[in-house]
Amino acid sequence: MPVSRLYAAVTPSGAAVLDIRRARGRWVFLNCTGAALWQQLATGTPPEDAINSLTAHWAARGGAPEQIRADLVLLVQALNAARLDPATSEPPPAPAPATVRFARPPRTRDRLAGAASLALALLLLRCAPIRAVITLARTASRLPCPPATPEEADALFAAVRAAARAWPGRAACAEESLGAFITALLYGRRVHWVLGARVAPAAAHAWIETADAIIGQDEADRAWPYVPALRI
Repeated sequence: MPVSRLYAAVTPSGAAVLDIRRARGRWVFLNCTGAALWQQLATGTPPEDAINSLTAHWAARGGAPEQIRADLVLLVQALNAARLDPATSEPPPAPAPATVRFARPPRTRDRLAGAASLALALLLLRCAPIRAVITLARTASRLPCPPATPEEADALFAAVRAAARAWPGRAACAEESLGAFITALLYGRRVHWVLGARVAPAAAHAWIETADAIIGQDEADRAWPYVPALRI
């Protein structure tokens, strides 16, 4: 399956578009009007038809039609200038599970695997283009491994997070989550690696999921604010 260039997380407040053509990837954030335009263009609606539809929609709610149209035309031009064609984006994944499991202390027996997996994740994310990392992760996800339970995934993520906190450099959510994805494979288990974002305030995030839970998040994220753009 070829790797798409664009992935979008669409929320009621707007949209966040991940462009993986650059080495580390780039997030572009759109307000709610931009998100509505993106969704229409992503389904193959011609730009002029999408502009007409959205102009009528917002004008019926009290907006000035001339200003709305002018803003939408400028947005289409900006998307074209940045070579962000919604029609080439991958369809958004299903929403994240409702259950969020919070970070826990690691098991001693998992620490070595967690440290090795974090080292590999750091190497991949710093030395390889993000599109290559996504391709490798998608290939690895096809291994015939049974899905991890939330308890198993929790324990493996905890081991990676412990290694990340001992790492002298920066190891953030992308490195931790990819490391946990790799650790699960080392144990013959499968979890989902997810890249997503929120719009208000704008921020990107990466995490792992089992079939029914988001794994290993901080207590500060109890009200889960992120929407998946890419799930592997």
